[in-house]
Amino acid sequence: MAQSTVAPAVSPAIGAGAPLPLRAVLPWALFVGTLMLVALYFVGAEQGATSVFAGKEVHEWVHDGRHLLGFPCH
Repeated sequence: MAQSTVAPAVSPAIGAGAPLPLRAVLPWALFVGTLMLVALYFVGAEQGATSVFAGKEVHEWVHDGRHLLGFPCH
């Protein structure tokens, strides 16, 4: 008795050669870029001349990151 097998139709996954539309990527790229700019501000400029929060709490939380990225803070 002969058996026949039929392979299921599989659509290509994203990243497997299928193009990713710009409309799907753009909102996420803007969101991540904004988060990165906010993080860079807090690490690099907060507690300076453009301070948003009073006190030294933000400075203490990002102190090691400031030195790691080359920002002077003392």
